[in-house]
Amino acid sequence: MATINTNAGAMVALQNLRQTNQDLETVQARINTGLAVGSAKDNGGVYAIAQSMRADVRSYSAVAQSLDLSASTVDVALAGGEAISDILVEMKEKALGASDSSLDQASRDALNEDFKALRDQIGKIVETAEFNGTNLVNGSLSQISALANASGTSTLTIAAEDLSLGGAVVTVAATSSFASAGDASTLVATIESSLDNLNASLARLGTGSKSLGIHKAFVGKLSDALEKGIGNLVDADLAKESARLQSLQVKQQLGVQALSIANSAPATILGYFR
Repeated sequence: MATINTNAGAMVALQNLRQTNQDLETVQARINTGLAVGSAKDNGGVYAIAQSMRADVRSYSAVAQSLDLSASTVDVALAGGEAISDILVEMKEKALGASDSSLDQASRDALNEDFKALRDQIGKIVETAEFNGTNLVNGSLSQISALANASGTSTLTIAAEDLSLGGAVVTVAATSSFASAGDASTLVATIESSLDNLNASLARLGTGSKSLGIHKAFVGKLSDALEKGIGNLVDADLAKESARLQSLQVKQQLGVQALSIANSAPATILGYFR
């Protein structure tokens, strides 16, 4: 039936062209963003999963920062403890030299002055061995904690070590000195005990620093795995999309021609009235 009021062919051609244009827009968006699922309207379920995983990745960035901060604090404490250990070794040398009963008093007094200078240096190291306002060796803290998971429900805890003079670790008193060979000999034993205690403290701090480093490496691998998983869910296959783009462009051109042919069909009705 020939009619000018209803052009069924044009309707079909227009519907197909509209669908082709919509598909073309989708493909162009995927090529522009590199994402097959760029918003919830593309695939609500996959988008929700991807967003949840993205939140975890961002959270693990905060975890890594927390681990870095704690590791730096522990490393500063280790540096301070190692410096104190070196000073205690020198102090033992001075005290041992002064314990020689054959040494004259002037020489012993000179050694004592060196000893006291080294002793005071320990106090200065203890007070300045801090990172970002946190000091693990002056007795102001019992421990520090670093985030361990993305939800913040798990932490890594590193115990503090009080390396202050006259404490449980460095038992050499803040006023220690020697005036005689006997005093110096007593201090040698005290320093040896302090060195043993300090070595144990350094071992604990070293273990804590190592555990922070191991966990940070794990967090980095976990974050990378999550990002890979997100990519598997939402990334577009650009090779496939490129081929589809060319196909749709040809289909669009054919659709335009089909619509043009369908629109010209009513003009043939004029031939019936010549």
